[in-house]
Order: sequence, then structure tokens, then C-alpha cells
Amino acid sequence: MQTPPAQIFPLHPADRGLNSGAPEPLPPAAEKISAARRIFRISPVRKGLLLAVLAIFWQVYAAALGNELVLPTFANTVAAFFRSCMEGELTNNILNSLKILCVAYGMGLVLAGLLTTLAVTTRLGTDLLELCTGMFNLLPAIALLPLALLWFGLGYASIIFVMVHSVIWPLALNIYAGFTGVSPTLRMVGRGYGLSGAGFIFRILVPAALPHILTGLKIGWAFSWRTLIAAELVFGTNSGGGGIGWFIFEKKNQLEIAELFSGLMAIIIIGVLVENLFFKTLENRTIRKWGMKL
Repeated sequence: MQTPPAQIFPLHPADRGLNSGAPEPLPPAAEKISAARRIFRISPVRKGLLLAVLAIFWQVYAAALGNELVLPTFANTVAAFFRSCMEGELTNNILNSLKILCVAYGMGLVLAGLLTTLAVTTRLGTDLLELCTGMFNLLPAIALLPLALLWFGLGYASIIFVMVHSVIWPLALNIYAGFTGVSPTLRMVGRGYGLSGAGFIFRILVPAALPHILTGLKIGWAFSWRTLIAAELVFGTNSGGGGIGWFIFEKKNQLEIAELFSGLMAIIIIGVLVENLFFKTLENRTIRKWGMKL
């Protein structure tokens, strides 16, 4: 007797349901997520809650301490921040600092680009980059302040000198690491299209090394911002003027501690805005969009 096909190859339960007319089991219902949980999944909301907790802790601790000369309350610091901005004192100092920062950061970027271009095109340039970064990258920028005073005197030139030093070496190292990490295949493609010199660098190496370049830009920005504040603190004591660093030093001498903390708050706010608006937007429009995330 011949064995029925169904006994040789038993049907899948789903197939038996279709053949027999039995209803197919429904998929389990999707888990319902509450509105509060959906909101909590948003990163800015979580960070805002953490900031609120820190602000409340600051307010409670400062109020319990009861010494405005040691630690003003969060409310008094925020009031001093808005008062200084409305009067124009803090705003003018911020604009002065940002103006110097843009000049020094741009000069450091250009010099780092030229040094790295020379390093990837010639063997002598590679030796020069390795020698300079080995010597100067470990030298703190603030240690060059006395030398800057002797060379350039009091003023913006001395501050720009130490800021360029703080920017150029980490930026050049990251750009060079990105260039040397470009795959040989991409290099051969560029050579196959007849690219050389600046065309090969800007059309092959720069796009491929963009994640490293962006990392170098962020590190250079952080170093330059910290060096600027430190230099203004030192030069402010001699020249009697400057940016946010001088504002902080002046308020310390006048024992206006709430205004001093408002200057520190301005430094933090500017840093967070640059990091999360400028660099984050640049990253989303380039390496995330093109799938080049490290």
C-alpha cells in the first residue's frame, strides 16, 4: 500500500491551519508604552532632569551653608547672570573672548592643515610633524605665557600665541592619523582618476578621514577654550581688561562671588552650546549621514 504524502512530509501547523480552514493565530498585541516613558526616552529630557537635580542640590546645599562668600545659591547665581548680561558687562566680555577664540582657532586650523599636508606628501614633512608633536604636544600652553609676554607684550597677540599652540598639535595629530588610516583601495582609486597634490587630498583623503578630523576639531576647541580663559585670568591681572577670564578675576577681587559664579556658568553654557549645536549638527550632516561613524 502506498503511504500518503501527508504522512511522509507532515505539514507545518500553520499550513495545516490554512488547509483545514482553521483561523490563523493572531500575533500578540504590541506592548503599550505610556506617554511618560516615551518622553523619558528623549535624551535632552533626561539631561534636563539631571541638570534640575543638580540645581536643586546646589540650591539646598548653599542655603544650608549660609555663606554667600563661599558658595552662593543657584537662584542668586542665575539672577547675577541675567543682571550682568542685561547691564552689558558680561555680554561684552563674552564677545571679546569669542572674537579672540575665532581668530586663534582659525589660525591653528590653517597651520595644522598645512603641516599635515606637508607630512602626507613628503617624507621630510612626516619627520617634521613627528618631531614637533613629540616636543610641543606635551608642553602646556599656559607654560608659554611668560615667553609670550617677553615676545609680544601685553595684549591680544600673546593670548593668540598660546591659543594657537594649544590648537595646532592635537588637531594635526588627528588629521594625520585620519590620512594615514585611509585604505589603499581608496588611494588607488584616486590615483587611477589621475588625482594628485591638493586634488588627491581634498577629494580622497579629507572625506575618508572626516571622523578623525572632526575629533581633532572638537579636541582643539576644548583646549583653546580652556587656554583662553586661563590666559585671560593671567593677562587680566596685568592689562586690566579682557574677556570672561578677566570678568571672573575682577569679581573675585571685588568679592562679588555670585557674579563670579555667573562667569563660570557662562563658560559652561557656551561650551555646551558649541558642542551640542555646532559639532553635533556637523556630525549629523556628515559622518552620520554618510555612515562613517567610528
